[in-house]
Amino acid sequence: MVLCPGLAPLTPQPNNWNDFWETGRSTSHNIALAGGNEQGSFRLSIGRLDQQSIMYNNDYFRNNYKLNTSYKFTDNLQVTVSAEYVKSGSDNRRFTSSSDFIWAHRHTDYNKLKDWRSYYAIQRETFRPGDDYPYANWQHEYFSNPFFLQDVYTNANDKDRLLGNIALNYKISEHFSVMLRSGTDFWSDTRRDVTGVEFTKNNVKRFGSYRETVISSQETNSDVILTFDKDLSSSLSLRVQGGAINRVNNFKRNSVLVGELTIDGLYNLGNFASPVVPSSMIRQQVVNSVFGAATIGINNALFIDVTGRNDWSSTLPVQANSFFYPSVAVSAVLTDMFDFNTRILSFAKVRASIAQVGNDADPYMLNQVYRAQGLWAGTTPMYSESNAIANRNLKPEITTGKEVGLDLRFLQGRIGVDLTYYHQSTVNQILAVSISNASGYASQTLNAGQITNQGVEIMLSGTPVALPNGFSWETQLNFARNRNQVVALAEGLDNYILGVQNSLTSEARVGQPYGTLYGRRYQRSPDGQIIYRNGLPQLDEGTHAIGNIQPDWIGGFSNTFRYKRLALSTLIDVKMGGDIFDVGTGLARKTGQLAETAFGREEGLIGQGVMNIGTIENPVFVPNDVIVDATTFWNNQNPRTYHEAGIFDGSFVKLREVALSYTFPKAFLGNRYIQSMRLSVVGRNLAFLHRNHPHIDPEVDMKGGNAQGFASGEMPSTRNIGFNLNVSF
Repeated sequence: MVLCPGLAPLTPQPNNWNDFWETGRSTSHNIALAGGNEQGSFRLSIGRLDQQSIMYNNDYFRNNYKLNTSYKFTDNLQVTVSAEYVKSGSDNRRFTSSSDFIWAHRHTDYNKLKDWRSYYAIQRETFRPGDDYPYANWQHEYFSNPFFLQDVYTNANDKDRLLGNIALNYKISEHFSVMLRSGTDFWSDTRRDVTGVEFTKNNVKRFGSYRETVISSQETNSDVILTFDKDLSSSLSLRVQGGAINRVNNFKRNSVLVGELTIDGLYNLGNFASPVVPSSMIRQQVVNSVFGAATIGINNALFIDVTGRNDWSSTLPVQANSFFYPSVAVSAVLTDMFDFNTRILSFAKVRASIAQVGNDADPYMLNQVYRAQGLWAGTTPMYSESNAIANRNLKPEITTGKEVGLDLRFLQGRIGVDLTYYHQSTVNQILAVSISNASGYASQTLNAGQITNQGVEIMLSGTPVALPNGFSWETQLNFARNRNQVVALAEGLDNYILGVQNSLTSEARVGQPYGTLYGRRYQRSPDGQIIYRNGLPQLDEGTHAIGNIQPDWIGGFSNTFRYKRLALSTLIDVKMGGDIFDVGTGLARKTGQLAETAFGREEGLIGQGVMNIGTIENPVFVPNDVIVDATTFWNNQNPRTYHEAGIFDGSFVKLREVALSYTFPKAFLGNRYIQSMRLSVVGRNLAFLHRNHPHIDPEVDMKGGNAQGFASGEMPSTRNIGFNLNVSF
């Protein structure tokens, strides 16, 4: 049997894993009431969402109440008010990590694990002293009963969110108006996490632990905008705006850990048998801004937009807390300017812009701070300095973007082409750069260098078929290619680590594409084959670039077919290229979970590659023919060490959505109460049309943020099929 490290046939996940997953369900109900007259209007809506996850005992709900109103008190004064209250939460939002299943056994009977309460009732008096997990678990060290975890280690929450704004528009004159507006977004989330349960160790019975966390956040924006809008002549129009904005952000997080309960199963902060551990975080930020914008229109064909904005941020040092960023954009409708609208070319527009955007820092990055570390000997407060060196000379980040585009329509709009090229450059990025631990710190906050981002976007659209009988076909094809390059970092810094997993790093390295993966790679012969010794693959010394997270290109293909009252739409989503480091698949091979590891368990395996029968100085490569047992073979391709074994191509082609809808005719509805009714069947994430990864959905984001391209025991992706009924009265 010949196998190549890092490759496997296209096979599903082990069947016994599927015994744990359930069919998820989601139901949504919405009702809205709207009305109005010449003086004003209103819309009141109420909604309810209920979800049951594909994971056992995992749920979510959300209630929405929203009101939008507008009223003209006079011919010149109009007031608009919007308010929304959202109540959401869950009895258990915890999810058992899919990586746990990597260490399970293929013969696991999940039906027995699900009935752990019956097992425990029988066995609780006979389990071994010191056994922390007497709950139908045969493999305590690496795999815990997922049903037990979902039943007992619950993570519940209740979240309240309130959004509201009020705007007053006053028309001072025919061409001059002012708007005063203020709005806030406030939410509070109470989280209750059971982090331990009753257990017995060393013949001493103890009860579990419990954490309660309350997080609140509020963002309030208030602004005033003056607007002048007038046609100066039949060929010249002018719109000018100016104003000021105040933004205030407040964030608070309080948490209390009860490390040991007095009464088992009573999850309350007052039920503590040992001192509780509190923690608290408060963050505040204020940004004040002034801005101006002007739009000049010439012959309704040439438009020039100019903007400028200055921010003052409380998170930057006084000497650098003011930063200005402008923009200029020009667009021209060529077919109107030169009056050459023809049957073939019906519309042509060019556009170009250059713009800057400023960005400040997170709060409290300017000065060294101390963190509470609890009590020493139960009485003396302890504090430790932050492990990050602050920077009181931070500068704002500035991103400069340039863009040119062309929009063409042919055959009276039946065919459209939209082309865009863009280039962005970000300087003074605010980053926490890792430094030697010998300094006593782990990182230092710096303004680090320059990163460029450039690419092209192409969209083709058209209506190939439009028949008199009501049948039509509308289609759209889009393509995008983007490249990030690290031009420079801070002085003396050659690379910045974006993410790390088992010593493999994703880095921003000067002169290299952003997100290059560096790790251990296989030794290879001059023709690229893996070199084996004693039947096992060999590794090169040091670390090397073995992948990059950036895709070669992404795209989509959508179609809509209509025939009278029927409509069918489809969407295909494409990503080509872009590597991921998937530790989970490599470890599942190591533990024998995946189908490809069944081959050679009796007779052994021969790795596909070559071996050197010459010397190091004068190598002679011949096909590898050394048989090794399967366990040794797969252990020596563990991606924790053999990083290249965990590198997979993240390409995919997905049938992202299919929707079929029918609009009922008026004759069916009657004319008295129901105005319209539409029934739809919608399927999302329906199928893989192509993928190069043998096991998981390559559309993964294990770490989030800048640390893209990592995976380890990912949750199975879901296919969603639903029905929508929209009725208007």
